[in-house]
Amino acid sequence: MRERYGVVLIRTMFGKKSKNSQSQYILEFEKPLRELQKNLDELIERSQGAKVDISCEISALEQKIASEERHIFANLSTWQRILIARHPDRPYSLDYIHNIFSNFQELHGDRLFGDDRAIIGGFAMLNDEPILVIGQQKGRSLNENIEYNFGCPYPEGYRKALRLMKLAEKFSLPIITFVDTAGAYPGIGSEERHIAEAIAINLREMGQLQTLILSVIIGEGGSGGALGIAVSDQVLILENAYYSVISPEGCAAILWKDRKFAPEAAEALQLSPKNLIKFGIVEEIIPEPLGGAHRNPNVTFLSTKEAILRHLKILKKLSPKQLLEKRYNRFRNIGIFTEG
Repeated sequence: MRERYGVVLIRTMFGKKSKNSQSQYILEFEKPLRELQKNLDELIERSQGAKVDISCEISALEQKIASEERHIFANLSTWQRILIARHPDRPYSLDYIHNIFSNFQELHGDRLFGDDRAIIGGFAMLNDEPILVIGQQKGRSLNENIEYNFGCPYPEGYRKALRLMKLAEKFSLPIITFVDTAGAYPGIGSEERHIAEAIAINLREMGQLQTLILSVIIGEGGSGGALGIAVSDQVLILENAYYSVISPEGCAAILWKDRKFAPEAAEALQLSPKNLIKFGIVEEIIPEPLGGAHRNPNVTFLSTKEAILRHLKILKKLSPKQLLEKRYNRFRNIGIFTEG
């Protein structure tokens, strides 16, 4: 278990943090809660030196904070959920790996160019079962973001992932992938080493792997960069994650020639988990603690593990032939529509 989260809960409500939590990152729509929490802290501080009992006032303000919190997070827009998906305190792939699995043994390199740290992969134990786990990893500090390239994989990352997947297929092991990327890295080096080809080959080969594949979108699911490890038998998504052919900012730049229209683009793209369920793109929404996965990572890890185990149990009942047929039909049916 990573020291960052330890075994305690980070936050049970707005403003309450464990000693391990250092971030003061506040989203714009959370600012009213911060002001109320500030007032509560001041009231509690005054009560400690006062001779009068103000416990009723403190209790009333605590109830107001709880009510306001429920109201805000029950009425989030698509864009606000995207901001939560990008929250810097949100658990990343390695956090899920170390808190859901045991005996994780990371493997490195694509045997062609190098090791891309934006994609982490290796064998691990899920309860008593060996599996292959792969995840797109972001960093928290500047040094980590440089190491993980801000979670944007190079071609060698996708080739490494495919190499590991074929190992899993050889030993008939389940494959679990954690998706969390704004997109594959679009730089010159990436193009020189054929990023489009690397993703395309992954799409083709994952569609034919004769072992079950389960993907979980834990944050951002951006375009082909996400799909490159998500051609799966089942796709799960966290409540405040998103999965889209393009980022809202990219869509806004194309349609309105201005990234400031990203909130409008987010609504137009219909990339929220509820819409993804409706369109048959994902199979289940994994609930998050009130305010997001970063508020209570341990609860998120538990919910995610339970969902993974539940879907693995279903997929294990299918033969390799049935898996391949179901996987093929799943993706062929995406995008089918009728006109009235």
